[in-house]
Amino acid sequence: MSVLQNDTFLRALMRQPTEHTPLWLMRQAGRYLPEYRATRQRAGSFLDLCKNTELATEVTLQPLERYPLDAAILFSDILTVPDAMGLGLYFAEGEGPKFERPLRDEAAIRALSVPDMAELQYVFDAVSSIRRALNGRVPLIGFSGSPFTLACYMVEGGGSDTFSRIKTLMYDRPELLHHILAVNAQAVTAYLNAQIQAGAQAVQLFDSWGGALAYGKYQEFSLAYMKQIVAGLIREHDGRRVPVIVFTKGGGLWLEDIASTGCDAIGLDWTVDLADARRRVGDKVALQGNLDPNALFAKPAAIEAEVARLMASYGEGAGHVFNLGHGISQFTPPEHVTALVDAVHRLSRPYHSN
Repeated sequence: MSVLQNDTFLRALMRQPTEHTPLWLMRQAGRYLPEYRATRQRAGSFLDLCKNTELATEVTLQPLERYPLDAAILFSDILTVPDAMGLGLYFAEGEGPKFERPLRDEAAIRALSVPDMAELQYVFDAVSSIRRALNGRVPLIGFSGSPFTLACYMVEGGGSDTFSRIKTLMYDRPELLHHILAVNAQAVTAYLNAQIQAGAQAVQLFDSWGGALAYGKYQEFSLAYMKQIVAGLIREHDGRRVPVIVFTKGGGLWLEDIASTGCDAIGLDWTVDLADARRRVGDKVALQGNLDPNALFAKPAAIEAEVARLMASYGEGAGHVFNLGHGISQFTPPEHVTALVDAVHRLSRPYHSN
């Protein structure tokens, strides 16, 4: 693999000095880009796009051709793992991901097992292909959904506004939910380690639905399993540390708990004040975030003002990776991302002058 030319993102995750605040965007390869939509049409379906090494590589690099971002993120989906478990992932037009065989009875839950990683070889092939195509430009981020977030989809059968099925299971039969989570944690650990061995230089756990849990339930049913994963990950590869980011959407109440998982950085949604978050976690972890994705619908001057506000909130010094508080909207004007990237790189430099 080529020598890394821009390691600003990795250094920031390790709280080492950088010349500017590095930036990447959750869902940066996606539907807001016309070139992505064209490639997606060629692929035939979203899953076909994920499973086509050449096209997955192409769409991963598309945002880097437009914007001077400081990291690439593997183009894939968090639901590849339960799909490999035999739940039958499919995408209904306009409805998002669904499973043909959701976990709806005890027998199905008890039968759940860690999938053979060979079922996910297409993901690892994409990681290796993207690393070669990047040729050392920027680091590559691998990722997975958290055990609880995956379980939400696996039990609900798709997305949910209420999480009534999985929460009923949690309260009525907690031992069954713990079984799902234990299997998921083992699978995610193996999955992320295979991504690291294939070339991922940092990894992120997307705990998209952990924030839907009550206090205490979050610690028991989400955090404990993410901690288990972090403990089982390869942390050194190719002579360099592989940083781990944990992102719980709606997790601002529990930053101290998240910092205790052993992760290197915490992803923050837009409800969290950066200055307060930095004070609470001290020098234990770096922070990633946390622009409201809807700010990108505003005029460039307003976007720049929000960037300035967030930079001032974090303050001087290392340990901040700029990102959105969640994934970029498919309706975001691409030129507004240009304004964002320019503002972050330009306005952050004075905060790194010492």
